[in-house]
Amino acid sequence: MPIKKPYRRTARVFTDGAYSNSGKWKYILHRNYADSPDRFVRSFLLIQSDLVEIFKYIEPSDVNRNTYSHKTHELFLRTCVEVEANCTAILKENGYSRKGDWNMCDYKKIQQSHYLSMYKVKIPYWHGDEGVRTPFSAWESEGKLDWYTSYNNVKHDRHNNFEQANFKNLIEAVCALGALISSQFIDNDFSPGGFGLSVNPGIPDDGFEPAIGEFLQVAYPTDIPDEDKYDFSISDIDFSVDIFQNFVYR
Repeated sequence: MPIKKPYRRTARVFTDGAYSNSGKWKYILHRNYADSPDRFVRSFLLIQSDLVEIFKYIEPSDVNRNTYSHKTHELFLRTCVEVEANCTAILKENGYSRKGDWNMCDYKKIQQSHYLSMYKVKIPYWHGDEGVRTPFSAWESEGKLDWYTSYNNVKHDRHNNFEQANFKNLIEAVCALGALISSQFIDNDFSPGGFGLSVNPGIPDDGFEPAIGEFLQVAYPTDIPDEDKYDFSISDIDFSVDIFQNFVYR
């Protein structure tokens, strides 16, 4: 039985195979859908802008994957902190709780609700074979995220692990953040006057759609079980009441 009430901070494909046909995407604008979504989107856009600046000095190419500097280190850490912030918000607003500090074992649970391992992210201007990333693919088999492990290594011992703050890991982290933002808000940037979504995965020849900020491109998951797809109409989106449910994480 498809999902009749959307989950908080969780964008899903509908039973018609699209994410936004007939205005059904407007549940994302509901005040009970997400707390301060504009702040999360703005942080992502600032990181994206800083990545574009780095592209002026490091050519986006396979051959530069191991390049590292204080600039890549700074942006790598900022991006990973933002990944954690988004994961925390998704879990918290869906009612997840656990004593103690949350870590990647907690964040990995979001795979259950958001199918993050299925997201593909394309980097513009890339030269070589690594222009499309699947930053959460390891979660498909319960594996660890190498780029996040590198983040922890650098954070706790920069002197001996500085080289792990390299261009490849930075790109993986930015793509991960792009996937996380897209999995919550599709391409709605919550800017003043911003309005309208047109995401219908599968129509473009390569299956990718512009992400928020129109820099990265995202291929959204569509091949999920029918019983996990959304199935409601625009008339079910009532902005005067809370129309959402919490996802129960195992």
